[in-house]
Amino acid sequence: MNRDSSRSSFRIAAPTFSPLYRQIKEFMIRSLEAGEWHPGDAIPSEGELAARFNVSQGTVRKAIDEMAAENLLVRRQGKGTFVASHDDPRSFFRFLRLVPDDGSHPHAVSFPLSCATREAGEDAAAALGIAAGDLVVYVERLLRFNGETVVFDQIHLVTELFAGLTLESLSGGDRSLYSLFENDYGVRMIHAAEHLRAVAADPYSAGLLGVQPGVPLLLVERTAYTYGNKPVEWRRGLYRTDRQHYRNDLG
Repeated sequence: MNRDSSRSSFRIAAPTFSPLYRQIKEFMIRSLEAGEWHPGDAIPSEGELAARFNVSQGTVRKAIDEMAAENLLVRRQGKGTFVASHDDPRSFFRFLRLVPDDGSHPHAVSFPLSCATREAGEDAAAALGIAAGDLVVYVERLLRFNGETVVFDQIHLVTELFAGLTLESLSGGDRSLYSLFENDYGVRMIHAAEHLRAVAADPYSAGLLGVQPGVPLLLVERTAYTYGNKPVEWRRGLYRTDRQHYRNDLG
């Protein structure tokens, strides 16, 4: 999208429809989705954006503040504002809320077990907005903290966005899966919704996690969304909580 075409496509809606800063925010999100600014890129200054949209800098600043609060943008003092990226090590625990009881910062390594195409069950289909029986890319992986297995994930991905994903491409390197999805497939996870419940470990999961069958585990079912509130991933994660706990900071 070039500057002139994006400028000409902006139209201010009636005041009763949405606050002006929200309209600026939505237009900037569309620019992110269209690839005008990529993860890690610096966006134009507030002054440049104000001139582009023919609004005040205060209106632009309010839009950017809200986008920064939603982890779409990152402000860096003295450097500017950048598109948030899953390459940033600080983003690793944005979606993964499992932390060691001792407060340490573990070295986390993803260990993929399998990657194949399969039919979506009812739960995965409902979460991804597809029909039961439609094909999804299905991945099983373990997550290890300092060499100890703490999470077993069963991941379902929208097929057309992740065509060509293989076990080999998932293996190697320390980057997170979301960083891989962002860089190799152009799919950025923007936000997620989770459901948590306690379950008993089944024999298969227990063997992978190194616990006895029947041991309590935390089941985290997560739907992750990209731009446009489009669901692109549904996963079932079984978490060991004998030396870790789920932490969510509120407010």
